[in-house]
Amino acid sequence: MGYHEVYEQAQAQPDQFWLEKARLIEWSRGPERGVDTDVEGNDRWFSDGTLNTCFNALDRHVRDGRAEQVAIYYDSPVTGTREAISYGDLLDRVGRAAGGLAKLGVGRGDRVVLYMPMVPEAVITMLACARLGAVHSVVFGGFAAAELAVRLSDAAPKVLVTATCGVETNRTVEYLPIVDAALTICSVDAPHLVVLERPEHPMDPERRNSALLWEPEMTSAEPLACTEVAATDPLYILYTSGTTGKPKGVVRDNGGHAVALAWSMSAVYDVSPGEVFWAASDIGWVVGHSYIVYAPLLAGCTTVLYEGKPVKTPDAGAFWRVVSDYRVSVLFAAPTAFRAIRKEDPDGGHFSNYDLGCLRALFLAGERLDPPTLHWLEELTGLPVIDHWWQTETGWAIASNPLGLESFPTKPGSATRPLPGFQVEILDPGGNSLPPGEQGSVVVKRPLPPACLPTLWGDQERFESSYFSAFPGYYQTGDGGYIDDEGYLFIMGRTDDVINVAGHRLSTGEMEEIIADHVAVAECAVIGVEDALKGQLPLGFVVLKDGVDLPDEALEAELVAMVRSTLGPVACFNRVLVATRLPKTRSGKILRGTMRKIADGQSWSTPATIEDPAALDEVAALLQPGN
Repeated sequence: MGYHEVYEQAQAQPDQFWLEKARLIEWSRGPERGVDTDVEGNDRWFSDGTLNTCFNALDRHVRDGRAEQVAIYYDSPVTGTREAISYGDLLDRVGRAAGGLAKLGVGRGDRVVLYMPMVPEAVITMLACARLGAVHSVVFGGFAAAELAVRLSDAAPKVLVTATCGVETNRTVEYLPIVDAALTICSVDAPHLVVLERPEHPMDPERRNSALLWEPEMTSAEPLACTEVAATDPLYILYTSGTTGKPKGVVRDNGGHAVALAWSMSAVYDVSPGEVFWAASDIGWVVGHSYIVYAPLLAGCTTVLYEGKPVKTPDAGAFWRVVSDYRVSVLFAAPTAFRAIRKEDPDGGHFSNYDLGCLRALFLAGERLDPPTLHWLEELTGLPVIDHWWQTETGWAIASNPLGLESFPTKPGSATRPLPGFQVEILDPGGNSLPPGEQGSVVVKRPLPPACLPTLWGDQERFESSYFSAFPGYYQTGDGGYIDDEGYLFIMGRTDDVINVAGHRLSTGEMEEIIADHVAVAECAVIGVEDALKGQLPLGFVVLKDGVDLPDEALEAELVAMVRSTLGPVACFNRVLVATRLPKTRSGKILRGTMRKIADGQSWSTPATIEDPAALDEVAALLQPGN
């Protein structure tokens, strides 16, 4: 069946559709019901089923003959380390880690927080928690102590697993001082602390003697078998930023998560068991949870765990080297990674240095894929370049070009079509459906498909107010966009990135598309700043490609002319600042909201997710009078 038939089936008979997909997973007790509504009014999938996620990711593959297949390729250019871990070896290591956690009192429903770098022990701990029926919560390594403390206080874990350090391209980040500070200020009893000692930063001998070390605590215990859990039991909590400053604990259940992710590997990414899939992300983000750890292993694939960057490890050919070395079939990365590669290697010279005949497609997500980067990748690789859209809350793509069902022509700026299970609509502020081509709030009709968040950890009221109060019966994505007359979905950015210029609602994302098309521009951001006369005015920030020699005034004039030509004078776009870099989160998202506060003279704080706080100071300096 093609996309349209599958999509219609999922909409017309969701229970039957997803119960059929549930056969991709091995159940202890198979579900007979699809979606139910719990006592709090939340949608819950497969509530009568029981299973174990770790069993489905490891044990059944070993039993069925994949023990010798590589499960994880670990590649760390920052430490010079490589390792190929087979399914059989990974199962043994996960079983022993589960035994080590159990000795510390961890059982079904208990929480374990991980504050870890991109090392195999982090993945092993996640799977060990799943094996026990425990709930893991991964905190991105390098978050400040206050941010870690908030998450510890909310999750109240029995165990905190960390490492002595993380390793960046040009520095080592010590984790233990951050952990110690977080434990001092968190509001719950201190958990057991298990420390992985890395050679790049050995422990103080006195502390080593008193610490619970990964070796031997998590490696010498007797392996434990899997614990049977309900499909609706939580698998993990992943904290995402909230408007109040307190992070929201997105809950992911076991059953729906396993079914949707296993199906997505074939339907969306067109990847088969035994193939190599690489999501170039971090396990601290949702992409890492879904497509570094769980989905590839649930599907019997080989996954790549990469501790490095797209550039400077050692050069802009790093991604192509990894693809070639491990014969990657499909690569999933953020647009910002390829913008960084394009900036340093605009002619794509590194691409031709490697044998990349194995690579079939590139998938990009995390923020909008700007058309210049799309076209550059298409011309460079000759491969399908797929922009797809999803969120921490959903756990997998809301919209994509589903290569495993049907391949559609690409439209720059579009994530193609909603995936089966997601009934996407565009609404105006009053909740009325908008016709094709008109921009509004992008929403998804309930019930949401499997794997989407069933609640927020310990905060049902916030769950309802954050996602369902604005448009009853719909999940509010927080993104704005439109659907064209062919059914293609265009995400134009967060709804607060729509600016009001003299009564005209304009998309800063649309302006960014125009600016990014300039031959000198490597990447850009447009924000709306307050104006006494017109309400808001757009302000552009651009980063130039390496080697560009163009006066700022000339560049500004050309960009203003391009925006005026496309959008007309109504855009009132007349100011551009040239920056050496844009402030971003560690996952590559540009911090437009914070930039806007700086420009408006509002009080602002450095987000915990920022890659380099100095980048915001550079923005503030650019905004000083006279620039």
